[in-house]
Amino acid sequence: MNTGHIPPAPMTGAFQYLRSAAHRCLPAMAGIIGFGLGVALIAASPSRSAEVDAPAIGGQPQSGPIASGTTEPALPIAGGSPAPVITAGAAWQVPVSTAGTPVEAARPVTPVSTAQGVSTNEIRFGIVAPFSGPAKDLGHQMQVGIEAAFNAANATGGVFGRKLSLVTANDGYDPAKTGEAIKQLDETQRVFGFVGNVGTPTAAVSLPYALSRRMLFYGAFTGAGLLRSDPPDRYVFNFRASYAEETYAVVRYLVKSRRLQPEQIAVFAQHDGYGDAGFHGVEKAIRSLDAAGESGSVPRLNYERNTVNVDEAIAQLRQRPKNAPQIKAIVMVATYRAAAKFIEKTADQLPGLIYTNVSFVGSTSLADELMVLGPKYASGVIVTQVVPAVASYSSVVLDYKAALTKSAPGEAPDYVSLEGYLSANVLIEGLKRAGPDLDTEKLVTALESIQDFDLGVGPHISFGRDRHQALHKVWGTQIDAKGHFSSIDLE
Repeated sequence: MNTGHIPPAPMTGAFQYLRSAAHRCLPAMAGIIGFGLGVALIAASPSRSAEVDAPAIGGQPQSGPIASGTTEPALPIAGGSPAPVITAGAAWQVPVSTAGTPVEAARPVTPVSTAQGVSTNEIRFGIVAPFSGPAKDLGHQMQVGIEAAFNAANATGGVFGRKLSLVTANDGYDPAKTGEAIKQLDETQRVFGFVGNVGTPTAAVSLPYALSRRMLFYGAFTGAGLLRSDPPDRYVFNFRASYAEETYAVVRYLVKSRRLQPEQIAVFAQHDGYGDAGFHGVEKAIRSLDAAGESGSVPRLNYERNTVNVDEAIAQLRQRPKNAPQIKAIVMVATYRAAAKFIEKTADQLPGLIYTNVSFVGSTSLADELMVLGPKYASGVIVTQVVPAVASYSSVVLDYKAALTKSAPGEAPDYVSLEGYLSANVLIEGLKRAGPDLDTEKLVTALESIQDFDLGVGPHISFGRDRHQALHKVWGTQIDAKGHFSSIDLE
């Protein structure tokens, strides 16, 4: 028997050859498989825009993705470069090491909105208001209140990681300047929407501008019917009660509680859309309360906007016919300086005259003006309010005071800033409901979804497609001889 070396069978040599070839091809095969997985991951994700330079916001170019998704590094592919994985919406990203294994806990990815005024770290709003001139306190206080709410939210991380900011534009309470002011906020500052704009005659300019661009017009400091269409304009939301509701409440109080005849009530009003809105509210209230229909026309005493010239109004009051009913109450639809001047010039001539004011007057500023004149001018003056008493110890007012102290140290609590604070908090609730992929349409839908929301003011807040006003309640207050406000029952 031959016991020498036996040559390998032909199949054995082929097997060795194949095994050697397989070792050489494995890296390439792994790369192909990895590439296929990367393509599959991309195909499974919603289509997103590539990363490009975003439009300039506030004059500064913003670099970064402009789509609502973000591009993140993906799992590395064996034998090649990483394939991109595009996260969608509010997805969760699991960080991976170069070996393809998780290295930390999952974390939320904030999407980037394409909406104007919204970036990865900011939502920018604008306000057009008087920051100079006789009504400047109104603009200042509204800004202070809104920023107190925004800063409180920012201190806890903002809304989906975005800080809220407010850009101001001064129109001096002059409609001739409002158009340029709102255009600047839109085209130069690139704001997302408008919040807290001050005034009725100015709203007659700014509102059509916002609507034509389908921009949010939220929480304006006016009770005019101009902003209260039926059904409501989609992009307009009001926080406060209307002037019609305020004037009805005070006229009813004068007639029912103070026992005045409707014909003993006159109106001192600004000679513009603001004065018109308040005057028509008084007319409507008197008609509804005068069952006998004997009141006739309501006397209107006018003054011009941005002035304190009340001489014509006083002359109108003096020139009333001798057989006309004696005027015992004046419903004032004015700003604080003109109102104070009118009270100063009539209080001594008509002792016992009852003065009432709508909330737009600027309660604290009015009290300060009257106290400069003397306690006798302040005592007994009534102001209707659209927010609870600033002096109250309700939870929401205490929260407001704490936020005000942190945001604007040294600022005294004020009815106007309280309104701005409360209104902004409802807006913040809407922003939270709108989700991280923010745009105007989503925010409007989110605001309309708010039902039975307890802000802490008493009445709960409900919006809807046919309801764009948060509150309808009117509170009564009266100034005392020390310039302080106390509550009165308007019922």
